[in-house]
Amino acid sequence: MVTENAVIVFRRRGCCMSHVIKRLLQCLGANPVMYDIEEKYENEAITELEDIGKIVGGGDRSLSSLLPAVFIGGELFGGLDRIMEAHISGELCPILKNAGALWL
Repeated sequence: MVTENAVIVFRRRGCCMSHVIKRLLQCLGANPVMYDIEEKYENEAITELEDIGKIVGGGDRSLSSLLPAVFIGGELFGGLDRIMEAHISGELCPILKNAGALWL
């Protein structure tokens, strides 16, 4: 699922931070896939996402405090703080464009 979508956000159901991420990405012209992680499967999902993050991005990245977790172009990008940092610095649009999430 991570590699099949230009942008995918894994989130806890009802998370307000994931709503902020979704709205920002939509305002930039991207259409992120939002995947809800049920509370009872959260630990399993985090472990699996951490493994994916290590495989595609290298290094150790803990997702336990990172939900919502944003994958762009099949790689773990980060959470809300990383998205906002990239947006404010002007890095986010080129990253989204390179991932095929933007048509501009």
